[in-house]
Amino acid sequence: MTRHDAVDEVPVWLEVNGESAVTWMCTPDQLPQLVVGWLYGEGYIDGRADLISLRPCAKEPGFWAEVPAERYQTVEGAERRRVLASGCGAVTTILGSLSSVPRRAAPPAIPDLAQTRRLFKELFARGTRYNETGGIHAAALTDGTSLLSHAEDIGRHNAVDKALGAMVMEGERPDDLMLLVTGRISGELAFKAARARLAVVATPSVPSSLAVDIAAAAGMALIGRAVSGEPQVWLADGERPAVDG
Repeated sequence: MTRHDAVDEVPVWLEVNGESAVTWMCTPDQLPQLVVGWLYGEGYIDGRADLISLRPCAKEPGFWAEVPAERYQTVEGAERRRVLASGCGAVTTILGSLSSVPRRAAPPAIPDLAQTRRLFKELFARGTRYNETGGIHAAALTDGTSLLSHAEDIGRHNAVDKALGAMVMEGERPDDLMLLVTGRISGELAFKAARARLAVVATPSVPSSLAVDIAAAAGMALIGRAVSGEPQVWLADGERPAVDG
């Protein structure tokens, strides 16, 4: 592969309230969306109004963010640690039992699986780099009818954060929406979706066993093999019903 054909990857750092928070290895576009989506998914903000300021560094890819002190202290006071996620680099996880997973008030309905396939095809069509390189992940938020935000990145977690951040920056909330993601659904990605109050996560791949457990604890549904073959649906209670693909 020539450099011209290679997928862009750069380090981007973030400081929150004056403290180092994270450094991403990521595709260098939609960076404000990446920051805002990550802050939202980690609980530092609960909407655009909570982001007091966001300043880019002029000399290198990086940002300084300021969030409400009480939210910052709550997140930092939680029992957390950095882990090496499968295929995605360092991410944050919450220690302890599944009781720490945010729980939805009502279980989601199974979406129209044929329409879900069509939405994935629309996501693939929008994904210029996804199609050109084969080395990029794509993610989108949908209400089941149309794509509301979408993003691409070398990391599937980053793509999800960018899609979430795009919606939050518009002053909208992703509650009860469905997330489409081209990579497998890991436990950390399922936790991120639960924190964002999503109803459904769908992938052409499959979820991990931990993702299934987290989704059940969150009252969230997972859909594997959503594009080809026989779809696999895990409901909020962890059961897998018979479905028509």
